[in-house]
Amino acid sequence: MKGNRKESDAGVCKTEKKRYFCSSLPARGIPEKVNPAVTGERSSMTFENLHNLNSNSMKAIRLIALAACMAATLDASAQEQEIRLFSHRGGRMEHDENTLSAFQASYDAGYRGFETDIRMTRDGALVITHDSSLERTTDGTGTVEEKTEAEIRQLATKQGNKMMFLDELLEFLEGKEGLYVEFEMKTHPAALYPEERLARYCDELYRMVKAAEPADAQFVFTSSDYRALRYMQMNHPDAELMLITGKPCCDETIDFSKAVGIKRLSCTMDGTSRKAVKKAHKEGLIVSLWPGQSVEDFMLGAYLGCDYMCTDVPIEVKGWLAEKAPWIKVKY
Repeated sequence: MKGNRKESDAGVCKTEKKRYFCSSLPARGIPEKVNPAVTGERSSMTFENLHNLNSNSMKAIRLIALAACMAATLDASAQEQEIRLFSHRGGRMEHDENTLSAFQASYDAGYRGFETDIRMTRDGALVITHDSSLERTTDGTGTVEEKTEAEIRQLATKQGNKMMFLDELLEFLEGKEGLYVEFEMKTHPAALYPEERLARYCDELYRMVKAAEPADAQFVFTSSDYRALRYMQMNHPDAELMLITGKPCCDETIDFSKAVGIKRLSCTMDGTSRKAVKKAHKEGLIVSLWPGQSVEDFMLGAYLGCDYMCTDVPIEVKGWLAEKAPWIKVKY
């Protein structure tokens, strides 16, 4: 997490003990003294020592140095890779998470990639919300799962927005081109979604999402609950799935993803190395990394070579990249 990152993820350069020339990369925005394309020297900077610059007063310097380090250490093939960056809960650190205003703000900023969370009320309505408990984000108490649709519609977020339902999000997405949307299946605690209720949830979610999916869109069902993923595999085999794990991309998570037949793998950056991501790619997997709480998180994810990455600060990241690192290939 931001400000609390272990050395394992910051030490990916140390793990591989490699540094690369930047001969084929543009030098835009890179200080000359650390740009090997100009100096002809190998960079002595690594993500490990740059992430140790933790003083708030050093943030601007650290970010510029991270961009320079990335350019100086990435080989040409990795630098050419486009990253799909998507707005996590509509940009939860910039906007009122999982609300129409949040998704609209990200869309207006140029994002066509989004992530959201879905839970089910007592009477079967699908609600856009991350927590089972209503208390962190709304003026309500208790859980989503014990309330009826009518009761949820009476609640407001702590910032004064109405809670959003899945049909309203799908209506917002209607007619928009180039969409990538992750629908996270929030079916835990498991006691709240026993087998019969889990099946009802998955069937209704699949029905609504697939009915609204544009021809050029990519809608993905994600979960850390393998029960939900397995149900989708068995009953809706055309559903695009992603396994979310609280572990790094490593042999264990790669092997499990392959064993269960899910080609999309979402892992933490903590403990992930470029070597592991490259191995996942060789095994035919698509790698998404999290968290995305800062520009620094994005830069580390880009260095690690991920295919997809979420961000809680979509406007900040996009603005910073446009100004400081336009050479990084990103699809929003």
